[in-house]
Amino acid sequence: MGERADGFTLDEIVSRFGGELIGDGRLRILQVATLENAGPADFAFLANQKYRMRLKSSRAGAVVLSSANAPDCPLPCIVSDNPYAYYARVAQLLNPPRQESPGIHPSAVVETSLAPGVSVGAGTFIGKDVKIGEGSAIGSGCVIGEGVSLGPQTCLYGNVTIYPGCTIGARAIIHSGAVIGADGFGIARETDGSWTKIPQIGRVIIGDDVEIGANTAIDRGALDDTVIEDGVKLDNQIQIGHNVRVGAHTAMAGCVGIAGSARIGRRCTIGGGAIVLGHLTVADDVNISAATLVTKSISQAGSYTGAMPFETHREWLRNAAQMRHLDEMAKKMRELETRLAQLEKKT
Repeated sequence: MGERADGFTLDEIVSRFGGELIGDGRLRILQVATLENAGPADFAFLANQKYRMRLKSSRAGAVVLSSANAPDCPLPCIVSDNPYAYYARVAQLLNPPRQESPGIHPSAVVETSLAPGVSVGAGTFIGKDVKIGEGSAIGSGCVIGEGVSLGPQTCLYGNVTIYPGCTIGARAIIHSGAVIGADGFGIARETDGSWTKIPQIGRVIIGDDVEIGANTAIDRGALDDTVIEDGVKLDNQIQIGHNVRVGAHTAMAGCVGIAGSARIGRRCTIGGGAIVLGHLTVADDVNISAATLVTKSISQAGSYTGAMPFETHREWLRNAAQMRHLDEMAKKMRELETRLAQLEKKT
């Protein structure tokens, strides 16, 4: 889709993305905005019931919402089962990615032949036997090691580093400062207490349509590969350890840490600052809340939370020990209440 300065009518939007239109389909939309700040040519969304009152005061040209919020909506609207995802598609339509001009900057060092239509920015280094798909854009200051493979229409922002031998699929987006394929934390302790480095000889294999945030690190495998499947979305400052496997369409918020050899299922969500310990398995369709520490495998889909308010370490140890027995204590209390009620009846 190319950028259109005159925007799109509501009829055109519905013809592309579906939904039920209520209102004038000739209304032309130029941009997306919040209900609070939208103007007459803006497209807004209502995904949370608690913001419904803002419809009355909004100046938006149109809004996408659910059927439950459509009655008495004062604005032209599109009814959708998933208003937020619908808004995302409209936002993409109105804000297409910038297309870089093909060509290699004179200051770049390229030791391999590139496909037509690839753009390479200033100061970038591309090693031998690298394959970069057509339509890809490599930003300034990137380092792409020997034998790397990048799929078509991949976008690397400035200062991304990809170590030798890694493979990245089509349409990847990798933000500045990301490091793909650095050594995992593989060390063995000697009897004298010193550490001996274990060579990390695996790779990082990344599927199609993956987005990796700024300053995120994905370590190469120690023996087998670290694998990020199709459609995974990783926020900024995430650490993925060696030999981890992340299932398709899983999303992780900022500062998540996944320790080595963990297996994360498909369609999972992991909140900011959560930690998954090494060698654990997380099932498909699991939602892990922010700041949760996952210390054992999760075998069933569902939502899991483990955050506790901070306190002194001694108090935390004592309270944590008691929390492990809360179910048992509650059962005993119910038994005691039943006995007490029986005694009261007798007296």
